[in-house]
Amino acid sequence: MEWEDGKIRCRWANPKNETYIHYHDKEWGVPVYDDHKLFEMLVLEGFQAGLSWECVLNKREDFRRAFDHFDLEKVCAYNEDDIERLRENPKIIRNKRKIQATVSNGKVFRKIQQEFGSFSKYLWHWTKGEIIYENDKTYSDLSDAISKDLKKRGMKFVGTTIIYAYLQAVGVIYSHEEGCFLSGDHSK
Repeated sequence: MEWEDGKIRCRWANPKNETYIHYHDKEWGVPVYDDHKLFEMLVLEGFQAGLSWECVLNKREDFRRAFDHFDLEKVCAYNEDDIERLRENPKIIRNKRKIQATVSNGKVFRKIQQEFGSFSKYLWHWTKGEIIYENDKTYSDLSDAISKDLKKRGMKFVGTTIIYAYLQAVGVIYSHEEGCFLSGDHSK
């Protein structure tokens, strides 16, 4: 594929979408240790279920506004009125089950923070802080284990494929394809 800037990127990146290019180049695969960002990405990956990541990414700013910029305490306090408000917002994905899961998952996320000191510590403990370098997968033993644990704790929309995509997005798994200008950059 020909890119205007001459860089070669992963096949999934849409060269006609600046938001997607920026996401690929600056965010995807970069290790995240900030709980606020980890919560946001977990919510967005859950909303992606059955849809494309590009669809969710294009609505990310609207999601941020709709969900109080993913302020965990505010989201955990959402009630039925808030869920209905979100269901009526045409700028986001209005799936009631996913909206409800965001609220209940936020409460589980908060319990994990309390148990481990942060969600980041919980997430990174699975790899002992190491980044996994692998390509061409949609799930793994790691995503299976984390998915199973999160489900046991009560989270929804955290199947192994969603969790694998999440781990890639937040840099626990580094999956830039061979040939991508970022594929050899293991300094992240």
